[in-house]
Amino acid sequence: MRIKKGDTVQITVGKDRGKTGKVASVNPKNDTLIIEGLNVYKKHRRPKRQGEKGEVISVNRPFSTAKALLYCNKCKRGVRVGNHRDGKKTTRICRRCETTI
Repeated sequence: MRIKKGDTVQITVGKDRGKTGKVASVNPKNDTLIIEGLNVYKKHRRPKRQGEKGEVISVNRPFSTAKALLYCNKCKRGVRVGNHRDGKKTTRICRRCETTI
């Protein structure tokens, strides 16, 4: 996977298209990621004990990694990612401006 926890990504499709956010968690097995503050849904929770009230909570749902592009601060947009190998060290670069991400 080219997107890692802590990266800034831009959403390409859906109700949050064009918005950017920080990646909270990544699940490579399902090829999904959770972004802080995006793809938020309301969930109604029942009371668990007697006398407790039910509540409405906000839940971040996972996105497919195909719907997100890594955000380049220099280009100010979502970009494709390339890899640059310098000896044994590999770094991710922006395909558009070729700066290190």
